[in-house]
Amino acid sequence: MSIDVGDRFQREFAVEDAVIEAFGSAAGDRNPVHFDDRYAASTRFGGRIAHGMLTASFLSAILGNDLPGPGTVYLGQTLRFLAPVRPGDRVRCEVEVTALEPRRRRVVLATRAWVGETQVVDGEATVIAPEAAFS
Repeated sequence: MSIDVGDRFQREFAVEDAVIEAFGSAAGDRNPVHFDDRYAASTRFGGRIAHGMLTASFLSAILGNDLPGPGTVYLGQTLRFLAPVRPGDRVRCEVEVTALEPRRRRVVLATRAWVGETQVVDGEATVIAPEAAFS
C-alpha cells in the first residue's frame, strides 16, 4: 500500500468509564478530575473529563494500525487540547498525510479529533512509516 499526501483515515472511539479507568491505571494518572464526580463538579469543567492523553492514544492507535499502519514508529507529536472529552462521549479521530520524505520513510500527519461537531484535539505527528508505505 503506497501512501500519498492527502490520504486520510478516520475512526470513532467510545470513551466509557472502563476505558478511562484502564487508561488511568496504565498511566498511573489518578487525577480526581477524571475519577471523582464531586471533585470534578467543582472544576471549570463542571464534571468529570477523560485524560487528554487518552484521546491522543486513539490517534496513536490509528497511526500504528491503519495509516501508515503496522510497523510505524513515532518520532514526535504536537497536541493542542481544545475542548474536554467526557465519559460517554464518542470521539471521532482522523489522521491526514500532509508531507512525505520517502528516502527517510518519514511521514508528517495532521492529527485531529472531534466530539460531535466540536474539535477537541489538533496536532501533528511525525513518524517513520513501514517500508511498504512507499512501495
